[in-house]
Amino acid sequence: MSGMLQGKVVLITAAAGTGIGFATARRAVEEGAIVAISDRHPRRIEEAADALTGPTGLRPLAMVCDVTDQAQVDAQTAAVLDAHGRIDVLVNNAGLGGTSDLIDMPDEAWHRVIDVTLTGTMRVMRSVLPHMVKAGSGAIVNNASVLGWRAQKGQSHYAAAKAGVMALTRCAAMEVSRQGVRINAVAPSLAMHAFLHKVTTPELLAQLEEQEAFGRAATPDEIANVILFLASDLSSYMTGENLSVSSQHP
Repeated sequence: MSGMLQGKVVLITAAAGTGIGFATARRAVEEGAIVAISDRHPRRIEEAADALTGPTGLRPLAMVCDVTDQAQVDAQTAAVLDAHGRIDVLVNNAGLGGTSDLIDMPDEAWHRVIDVTLTGTMRVMRSVLPHMVKAGSGAIVNNASVLGWRAQKGQSHYAAAKAGVMALTRCAAMEVSRQGVRINAVAPSLAMHAFLHKVTTPELLAQLEEQEAFGRAATPDEIANVILFLASDLSSYMTGENLSVSSQHP
């Protein structure tokens, strides 16, 4: 532990459960951050906050937030500002996947993935950015995917959303760089966690793992470590970048 986020206020969305969001929150706590977490699952986000309560007894601020609802997003921002006075780091982790060939995909499935994964990321950025710009500093890390570059059957909606997150990251970064705010993204290939098992067949997971250079998926911690690097001053001259966290090239 190096204290790379010591004293920084870090907001992380979709941080319940056992995935990248929770791993990022835990690593941020370990690195000295003051953490606020949100998710759309009330019970699970409270359980996550309990699990993140450190030896000092400091319990992260835990909020219910559906990123498809701008009012909830703005309430989330206000709650963090009320509690801590600022937001130094935002990690946009909320996203929604699924598997469906385009020829069979109803509009509802397409719009839902885009609304959560791409538009949800935009909504949270739009809510937090004015406060970072006013403060003259801040770092945002968006969770994209190598599917923003690669092709995979049944993933047209998710890939389109993640490619959109990459483009959003690049363009928004150029808008606020002179105001001291950095915006970057991580693009994981395959990170294994419990939810992935629920939405992906064992056969496909085995196939995807075999394609990785290490012959295995990443752990959520391995993705979280790169997110923390982009959130910290160690990446002070990086903005608008989409950093692949993968054992494959795009």
